Amino acid sequence: NDILPKFRKQISEAESTEDLKNVFSYSMQELFRQIFAEKIDIGMDDVRLMPDNQPPFAISPEIQAEEAFAFVWNNSDLPNIMTRLSETAAHRYLHLAKNLKKTEAKIRM
Repeated sequence: NDILPKFRKQISEAESTEDLKNVFSYSMQELFRQIFAEKIDIGMDDVRLMPDNQPPFAISPEIQAEEAFAFVWNNSDLPNIMTRLSETAAHRYLHLAKNLKKTEAKIRM
């Protein structure tokens, strides 16, 4: 429950696309730790933001192979929650990427 407000705040404060990807991965680690209570060991690269994909996230094959993950994924709202969070992050990612290109163009002038 405390993840969502923190997630939104950190997403809005991210200054670069890399910051944003890290915020997303860290937030998903926290979410998984709360859901799975140490049954699954999740690292930074196990859930990644993939802004060009639909849905805009990827979960590592190692995590997907975990029995506890499969059960929760198939019997809860976790897919919908992750889709909503990743769509929020992907939207911000595109905004940051667009502004970065504008900034780079101005610097070159």
